[in-house]
Amino acid sequence: MPRRPRLHIADYPHHIVQRGHNRAACFFAEEDYQTYRHWLGEALANTGAALHAYVLMTNHVHLLVTPKAAEDIPRLVMAIGRRYVQTINKTYRRTGTLWDSRYKSSLIQTDTYLLRCQRYIELNPVRADMVRDPGEYPWSSYRANGLGASDSLLSPHALYLALGDAPEARQAAYRELFRTGLDGAALSELRLAIQQSQPIGSERFLQQIEQMTGQRREARPRGRPRLEPDGPTVLPGQMELGF
Repeated sequence: MPRRPRLHIADYPHHIVQRGHNRAACFFAEEDYQTYRHWLGEALANTGAALHAYVLMTNHVHLLVTPKAAEDIPRLVMAIGRRYVQTINKTYRRTGTLWDSRYKSSLIQTDTYLLRCQRYIELNPVRADMVRDPGEYPWSSYRANGLGASDSLLSPHALYLALGDAPEARQAAYRELFRTGLDGAALSELRLAIQQSQPIGSERFLQQIEQMTGQRREARPRGRPRLEPDGPTVLPGQMELGF
């Protein structure tokens, strides 16, 4: 069965994941993270896309981006990948690819899932047992969103700004969201959607996307689907992906 094309729509947030080839490392030293941030900033400036959250892990990256135009997403990913790989290959005298050939992209329903997706992204180092608190990890957006650190890459989403009238209030409300981790159902929803590059949201949201694109877009677990009329629109997957 041919793979469905990725779905990109202007002015909607997109959760993007790009992994190292064969899940190998794509960052080897502290300077590499800085290099990636540099080229990410260049790509954001050139496309005009807004970055709301990110995390740079040893062998993959997560970005939460709202593009001004649908084509900005592939332009952004290709620009970062090309320039970053060129720099890494030159630095380490290596050749060949660094990233998997296809990045993953999931369209996010804003009201229900945007802040949930931000938490999912910024809690990656905690789930990976790299740190105990997301604020301890230097290569994510949490220090800016939750602690007020300066980060020129970020453009806060309106939903984040609505958390409080002043920066300190917003940061406090945001930190409160992290007092508990995401439950298993929420993790499975987000993981399955990004694995299959499908949108995540309510049934009404998916119907709106279907009307806009003429395609039914819904992530489904492998095997025979269970009938859960009152459950989440994106059903839990059958295996943990470690995202």
